Amino acid sequence: MTAGAGILVLGAGEVAGLLEGREAEVLAAVREAYLAHGRGRSSLPHSTFLRFPGDDLNRIIGLPAYLGDGFEVSGIKWIASYPGNVARGLPRASAVVVLNATETGRPTAILEGSIISARRTAASAALAAQVLASEPPETAGLVGTGLINHETARFLRTVFPGLRRFVLHDLDAGRARAFGERLREEDGDLSFELAPSTREVLARCPLVSFATTAVRPHVGDLDACPAGATILHLSLRDLAPEAVLAADNVVDDRDHVLRAGTSLHLASERTPEERGAELIRATLAEVLEGPPWSGRRRAPVTVFSPFGLGVLDLAVAQRVHALAREAGIGIEVPGFLPV
Repeated sequence: MTAGAGILVLGAGEVAGLLEGREAEVLAAVREAYLAHGRGRSSLPHSTFLRFPGDDLNRIIGLPAYLGDGFEVSGIKWIASYPGNVARGLPRASAVVVLNATETGRPTAILEGSIISARRTAASAALAAQVLASEPPETAGLVGTGLINHETARFLRTVFPGLRRFVLHDLDAGRARAFGERLREEDGDLSFELAPSTREVLARCPLVSFATTAVRPHVGDLDACPAGATILHLSLRDLAPEAVLAADNVVDDRDHVLRAGTSLHLASERTPEERGAELIRATLAEVLEGPPWSGRRRAPVTVFSPFGLGVLDLAVAQRVHALAREAGIGIEVPGFLPV
């Protein structure tokens, strides 16, 4: 085979196996990716949304990126979100990640991307919770009981070993119960309760993660939250503009999050120009780089809204690729590229 003409293909089972038990490594990779991006050592064009006429639910998103500062990796995640797939017995999201050599631009690997995407999202949430929470929680709420919040629960338990109880809410109560039983099977010391409403989750938990398929806001305010609560707004479109305007807002990237109909985008359109700069308090990279967040809140509730940055996918995919090469795992396709 001509050098540089082949490509490595890694499927879902291989990606999941290589990441098994490596939560600490994923957290470290995501943290360093955030810091590199915050220092300007990345290139991150806006995500491209492929939508369809008369369909505001399904979409396919392209996230191209380059990450330097020790990573030196470029590529793209191409991820489809089709909520109706759940009723078909299929995962909501499907994705591929393509890695390109920074020296030549030639693709070096194609990886199943939904597992990478879920774990980088969960790691992002856990990092934010670790630095933004008033104190380590013993109870956390999960609104939406799909793959993203399952991984978020796993990563939250990594950064908060004392977290032993989850309060769950989903529009499908049976799905929420099955989710809780799965958590308990994975760790017999965990307990869970089902909540009949989102508001009850907010009232009972100092830390709440939203990972739903909502396309428009359904939570009018955060008044039910205890003072000092932290909201991980992973699905980005659950909170009404009024709730966002009343919160202390931390994001992953100011420019990226204020678009595509996110709750912050809707809030920014209602914000007087003189208050526009105040809507977003800080980026997660700024919080990670700066002094401890404790005591710096200027609102009763802090909301973390991560748009989801392609540099995070690349950081985790690069680690998976390296592990696969070391272990000789995956399908090498010779002669994939022209020479």
